[in-house]
Amino acid sequence: MEFNFLTAGLIFFAYILIDGMYAYYTQSIVKKRAVISATTGALMHFLIAFGVLNYVQNFLYVVPLALGSWVGTYLVVKNDRSSNIIKPRT
Repeated sequence: MEFNFLTAGLIFFAYILIDGMYAYYTQSIVKKRAVISATTGALMHFLIAFGVLNYVQNFLYVVPLALGSWVGTYLVVKNDRSSNIIKPRT
């Protein structure tokens, strides 16, 4: 089992992107935007497959996958929470 830091980095960033895309995907389904939902879903599954194919070959790639997922979810929730704060009128 060979561990490649470039592959680990790509998996990490792919899963940050996947979590952001998942939020966008959910919003587009709620808004009934068929083409956007379908396209986003297909792109997500492509990136998910990249991660899965790599951690099947080397279980150590689960670590950057989990960390990327955590960071992606954190950023999406943090961004959403800050955009919902009521700003005082000036």
